[in-house]
Amino acid sequence: MFDNSLNLAEKKLLLLYIIDKIDLPISNIQLTEIVLENNFINYFTLQEYIDELISSNLIIKVNQNEKDRLTISSKGKEVLSLFKNRLSDEDINKLNTYIGVKMNLIKKEATISADYTIENGNSYVVSLSASENNIPLMEIKVTVASNKQARELCTKWKANPSDLYTKIIKVLSE
Repeated sequence: MFDNSLNLAEKKLLLLYIIDKIDLPISNIQLTEIVLENNFINYFTLQEYIDELISSNLIIKVNQNEKDRLTISSKGKEVLSLFKNRLSDEDINKLNTYIGVKMNLIKKEATISADYTIENGNSYVVSLSASENNIPLMEIKVTVASNKQARELCTKWKANPSDLYTKIIKVLSE
């Protein structure tokens, strides 16, 4: 029983470490991807741990670009600093390497948003946004005629947001 409690605590500390290391609000999907790709915790247990960490105010949900993101609270930082030494060096090294490789993608996903919704059954509203340091750089909403066009706009925005941002600014400035 004691081993299970210790393992549970270590896995929760690992989640706090990940969120703290990334140092910006991330989605549940991003956190899940990091944990599952590194085989730390299974999906269902992970979701349970996230809920428990939120309930105990160690991580908090913040709304960013109309989406829930997770960030570590000051209480979570305090707990992590007190017990970080319980995390294995192997797990820390594995995470640091993974985050180092994926950080640009994580930042891009956290600062770029592209979604669409159906409007009146025959048109789609595409919402595109880019932010930096929680400051909106650009927010665009455009109505298109087809689902295919909505998906294409979202895909192009996600693939190359900085070039599109620059082109839009240039067109508006001319």
